[in-house]
Amino acid sequence: MTAKPAPGLALFDLDHTLLLGDSDVLWCDFLMDQGVLERAMFAPRNADIQARYKTGKVDAAEFANFYLSTLQGRSPAQWQSQREQFLREIIVPRVPHAALELVAKHQRAGDLVVLTTATNRFLTELTAQHLGFAHVIATEPQLVDGVFSGATDGVLNMRGGKVIRLHAWLKMRGEDLQHFDSTGYSDSINDLPLLEAVNHAVVVHADARLAAVAAERGWRSMRLD
Repeated sequence: MTAKPAPGLALFDLDHTLLLGDSDVLWCDFLMDQGVLERAMFAPRNADIQARYKTGKVDAAEFANFYLSTLQGRSPAQWQSQREQFLREIIVPRVPHAALELVAKHQRAGDLVVLTTATNRFLTELTAQHLGFAHVIATEPQLVDGVFSGATDGVLNMRGGKVIRLHAWLKMRGEDLQHFDSTGYSDSINDLPLLEAVNHAVVVHADARLAAVAAERGWRSMRLD
């Protein structure tokens, strides 16, 4: 009797993978253009933390809290109109058709398709909907009395935390990673733990450090732009 093939699981990073840009950076630029953030003070801090993120040297909590501080003091409802404008004007034009088609290809194959991103859930929910994802694992923003505190809640969905959160999410569904034929897509050396955890690692628009690892290990490389 032929063994039944394992179900497929496709895990997608967002920023610089499916999205041609970084959600957090684009959000900060958007808020500076809107006059919500003071450019002279915020832009240099943003550039510094991004440079350290790209080399994998920034502390995960520092990174997450820095970007969540942009939401601090308002409720989700108070941010909603700007979040919708951000999606419409900034995010959608940076999602290539090839990215939409890749996600759809896995969905047509019957795979369980998941967006897993270090960016906070509030900022990425609408992007996930645009990309066609029903399942999102993201860094969770903390709400205190219905208002963003500027801090995170729970395990950060970043670096090794992506693997921890993935296992926890699958366990809640009564599933286990080892029962899937899993594929992971990412651009960043920060996602090396996730790519090492799946059966098939695919690097997309890979940064220099990840590209070197991919070449050494024979991982597939692709571009969606």
